[in-house]
Amino acid sequence: MKNVIKQINDFLGMTTGLLINLIVAGTIIGILYDDIFGVIAGIGNAVSAIGDGGVAGLVAVMIVAMWMKK
Repeated sequence: MKNVIKQINDFLGMTTGLLINLIVAGTIIGILYDDIFGVIAGIGNAVSAIGDGGVAGLVAVMIVAMWMKK
C-alpha cells in the first residue's frame, strides 16, 4: 500500500512539475510574441479575481503559498 501511494505521489509531482514548466514556457512565449496560448490573459484574470475577492483572495493566496512551500 505504501508503494502504491508513493508511486501516485511521484506521478502527481512529475505532472505538477510538467504543468508548471508549460505555464512558464507559455508566459515567456506570450511575452516575446503575441499571447498565442492566452496564458498571460489567464494570469491577468486570476489576479483580478483575487483582487476582487478582497480579504478572502488574500487568504487564498496565503494558503496556496503555504502549499507551494511543501
